[in-house]
Amino acid sequence: MGNKLRVYINSLHELIDSGKEIEDIELFKQELFREIQFWQHERLVHLLVTFLFAIVTVAVLLVLVFYASIPLLILFVLLLVLLIPYIKHYYILENGVQTLYVMYEEIERRSQSVCRAWLPEEYGIKIKPFSDNGKK
Repeated sequence: MGNKLRVYINSLHELIDSGKEIEDIELFKQELFREIQFWQHERLVHLLVTFLFAIVTVAVLLVLVFYASIPLLILFVLLLVLLIPYIKHYYILENGVQTLYVMYEEIERRSQSVCRAWLPEEYGIKIKPFSDNGKK
């Protein structure tokens, strides 16, 4: 999912940077808004899963403090090993959705349908492509 989001954001970034005129801007905004809703849903699901894993991990740690045993230690380590990638993935989704918000506002600016006070550059926000960290 993270790679799919990166590809989508990079393609939007290329479109915005190219300066090309978007033929049907309203249709494009509707499609972008729908895509944002999809990623918001994905982000919410991953937030709930990450939160659940964090609660279970802390609960196992508390039980481990009072009832030290090797199986509980193994369970704690396994949960911690799973929790770290969940947090990383949620981080990617959160930053990606925030980037999509800024890009949507950029498209709004192009369509001249919002007040200048709502524009992201007024608040120092810059649109930048998602880095692939050398991955393709």
